[in-house]
Amino acid sequence: MNRQTHFVVFHPTLRALSSAVVALAVLANLATTLFAAETKKPTNFVVFLVDDLGYMDVGANNPNCFYDTPNIDRLAKQGMRFTNGYAACQVCSPTRFSIMTGKYPTRAGCTDYFSGRRAETFKPADLNDAMPLEEITVAEALKERGYATFFAGKWHLGPGEAYWPEHQGFDVNMGGIDRGGPYGGKKYFSPYGNPRLSDGPEGEHLPDRLAAEAVKFMTAHRDQPFLTYVSFYSVHTPLIGRPDLVEKYKKKAEAIQGKEFDDEEQTHVKGGQRQVRILQKHAVYAAMVEAMDQAVGRVLKGLDDLGLAENTVVLFTSDNGGLSTSEGSPTSNLPLRGGKGWMYEGGIREPFIVRWPGVVPSGSECAVPVMSMDLLPTCLEIVGAPAAKHTIDGQSFLPLLKQETAGTKALQDRPLFWHYPHYGNQGGFPSGAIRRGDWKLIQRYEDGRVHLYNLKDDIGERNDLAAQHPDRVQEMQQELFGWYRSVGAKFLQPKTPDGPAPWQPPVD
Repeated sequence: MNRQTHFVVFHPTLRALSSAVVALAVLANLATTLFAAETKKPTNFVVFLVDDLGYMDVGANNPNCFYDTPNIDRLAKQGMRFTNGYAACQVCSPTRFSIMTGKYPTRAGCTDYFSGRRAETFKPADLNDAMPLEEITVAEALKERGYATFFAGKWHLGPGEAYWPEHQGFDVNMGGIDRGGPYGGKKYFSPYGNPRLSDGPEGEHLPDRLAAEAVKFMTAHRDQPFLTYVSFYSVHTPLIGRPDLVEKYKKKAEAIQGKEFDDEEQTHVKGGQRQVRILQKHAVYAAMVEAMDQAVGRVLKGLDDLGLAENTVVLFTSDNGGLSTSEGSPTSNLPLRGGKGWMYEGGIREPFIVRWPGVVPSGSECAVPVMSMDLLPTCLEIVGAPAAKHTIDGQSFLPLLKQETAGTKALQDRPLFWHYPHYGNQGGFPSGAIRRGDWKLIQRYEDGRVHLYNLKDDIGERNDLAAQHPDRVQEMQQELFGWYRSVGAKFLQPKTPDGPAPWQPPVD
């Protein structure tokens, strides 16, 4: 085969012209690159943490939801809805610790709400009732990278002013103190009686005020990156709603018929029963949920009005399951079993939604389990922060947001752990748990019994498979015991020096 070589000879004038065109093209490309770099906006973060909101309390997770949550539902349609999002604990303070630090709360002994110490059959484990000041919070980590940081609402992470948000990395603190609920003044209405939130006009509603403060902060810091953390006191007790919304749901509830309560087990080894709500129709609670949703909508509208929605990651979740077995038992978590204070799915599975325009596909869903402690490492990876030099238990779920196969598998394969060596106000028993894949094992701390459930087939945790799968039970127990040792877990103690001893894990 003959090959021909072709030569192109440029006239000197044409050669010079060609060089000039190339140079102009290079300069134009450089200018475009520099302009894009200068105009590219940093990523902001808006975190919504709702107190005591159950997985089934939002329409995005529950087509038959009694409560109207149009803003949260819209957020889910615009982002990714996690169907296996978890809190680190079935009560509030430990989960809040995990969000702030990226750690399992058991590492710091923060294993119950601050300061729960109720004893029943046995003495609960010793409790550290403050997030140590030396912990590096998500606010502190982002502040080091030039972020303005804002906190509004419930804090509940330590006694006294020394442990409040302004000492844990937040530039602004609106209402974050040591209380677990809005217990001062007129509770959910002004005057609030809160030393970190000035009173508004008579009758001002707390969720709306917190949203307004968040928008005010974002407006003031629109030209720099920010973390806006809105930690609603809603929908925690006291059960108090806006009168107009309460009236709306009273009328709506009239059309709902059916059994409202059923029996759930009690704390004690001896037995006994606790009533659990199985039908959503509590008008006051519904009013609280909708008012919270309206406040979420106000913050999201603020982002839109400021032109910041496109470069803001919005995360929405709760700190534990819906309250279904005490203190008014205002909501049902069915088909999930139990609720706040219980190790069953109703106590730890949460609404978990992430919106990030241009990165997260609209209307997407993810079934890979994630946990509250994953928020910090995710935020740090998004901003390109170097890997933390201190212990972080959470893993970034950025691969899930970007739907990247490699990172997704690592998250699918990891186990998740829980540890609650306490007696919950809501009736839950002291226990630990491990979830690996579709399987969940619960270890009771009073007598050592175990339960095994396949969550894929039995989301309601009614079919205990422990007797049918002894090898799986042993394998998961050993993994759970190893985790106990790695985090320094503490356990129940005899109630009196000569009293009966509770179960203890084997010593390695």
